[in-house]
Amino acid sequence: MGALMLSVLLGAAFMSRQIWGLISDRIGGLHTVLIGSVWQTVSMTAFLLTQNEVGLFTIAAAFGLGFSGIIPAYVLAVREQFPSSEASWRIPTLLLFSGGGMGAGSWIAGLLYDHFGYYLPAFAAGIGANILNLMVMSILVARQRHRAAYA
Repeated sequence: MGALMLSVLLGAAFMSRQIWGLISDRIGGLHTVLIGSVWQTVSMTAFLLTQNEVGLFTIAAAFGLGFSGIIPAYVLAVREQFPSSEASWRIPTLLLFSGGGMGAGSWIAGLLYDHFGYYLPAFAAGIGANILNLMVMSILVARQRHRAAYA
């Protein structure tokens, strides 16, 4: 069932990628990252609150919808925030750290599960990391709006 749930998550992510592209085109990469991060945080919290299989599959699909737009939107946000002459090193660095963060996050979640024997600490760590990301993105969006107001 876990593999099927992951397939539902990834299928939803695949199907929604184009929609996130349209959203990014309209509101920009930084705002899209903020929306996707909120979506991801809410979805992760919902995993903690559901107790049945139908709910888990539904939340997995919802998480996939939010998850799929974040990494491409980060690339767009870099394009918005920095000169294009710096893209040759900023974007690969971003992708390295985002991939490394996803890998380290799942590894840490496994360590937490192995240590405590249940998933709550792992989800709490993931939700905490997403909240930290939300704070950073909120500051960047506010800074972007401030600059636009005085430009």
